[in-house]
Amino acid sequence: MPRLMRVIQIGLPLVAVAGLAYWLRFSPLAVVTHEVSRGPIAVEVLGTGTLEARVRSTVSPRIGGRVQQILVDQGDRVTAGQVLFTLDDADLRQQVEIAAANVASAEAALDRLQADEAQANAILEQTRRSYERAQQALPSHGISEQEADRALEAYRIAEAGVARATAALAEGRTQLIAAEKNRSYRETLLADTQILAPFDGLVVKRHRDAGDILAPGSPTLSLVSLDEIWVTAWVDETELSKLAVDQPARVVFRSDTDRDYQGEVARLGRETDRETREFVVDVRVLSLPENWAVGQRAEVFIETARADSTVAVPPQFLSWHGSEPGLHVISAGRAAWRPVKTGLQGREMIEIVTGVQPGDIVAMPVGPKPVSLDGRKVAMP
Repeated sequence: MPRLMRVIQIGLPLVAVAGLAYWLRFSPLAVVTHEVSRGPIAVEVLGTGTLEARVRSTVSPRIGGRVQQILVDQGDRVTAGQVLFTLDDADLRQQVEIAAANVASAEAALDRLQADEAQANAILEQTRRSYERAQQALPSHGISEQEADRALEAYRIAEAGVARATAALAEGRTQLIAAEKNRSYRETLLADTQILAPFDGLVVKRHRDAGDILAPGSPTLSLVSLDEIWVTAWVDETELSKLAVDQPARVVFRSDTDRDYQGEVARLGRETDRETREFVVDVRVLSLPENWAVGQRAEVFIETARADSTVAVPPQFLSWHGSEPGLHVISAGRAAWRPVKTGLQGREMIEIVTGVQPGDIVAMPVGPKPVSLDGRKVAMP
């Protein structure tokens, strides 16, 4: 009996160890499998940013006044030159009428001064002839010296009259120019009561309402051009060498994560943020969601390389022996590790250049704990 107990004490642990070794070596291990196939693979660079318009304007009046009416609202499309809102123009209309009356008065005064100049020139011509006749008659004593002096005096007075009429006419012209400029200035102020769209675009924000009192430059409407809408995305500086203008991109808005919108790289930033080590990439959006807003968040996936038909597997199936990548390939119910050479790495698939073929079944263990599959039986789902 003591010998039997000793055999049992020694044998039971050996049996347990042998059973555990057998279970570890020969029991099937639950795995997740994937069939190797051919397909496209795209290498993408990720950036996060906001939807912006390249051309944006805050529409405001050039003069102060009370808003009479606002003719557009948020979400309205407008064309260049369209009236967006108006200011109360009653006072300015009166000023234009007064300025126009001043111009008419200056024009009438100018006509009178031109007539005065013509009269002065006629008198000058008459006195000149009288003076010349007096000078001819004086040597033969046809007239007295006193009469000749009076003719000269009349001629000099006529000359002064012409000079005075000419000066008055020049002053009248100056007054007419000033009156016309004042009228033009008042008409410009009156025209400034109608605020026009500077370009074709979309009203994205309305800041004011009818009846508000505005100072010159007060923001009233925000307008963006739809000719160039892009996502201004921040990308890590390590990706700079991979990027180029016109590369295709996918845009995913956080308001519509189930759909991709096509885009392309419009321009690359040339300055990196010194704290985040990121730089700006502007990705032009070729089509927009039905509902969108300037400033909304979006992710861009910029395609830097592509292979249309290549052997690929999900990257999580890779396992490593040291620094060498490989895959566990299932054959006859067991998993065998094979070294592979990788190529392009996309967001969901990685290219396998050598090591496996289309149709091979690769596996990875189920569960968070790492388990070696090499040589193990596997339980395929």
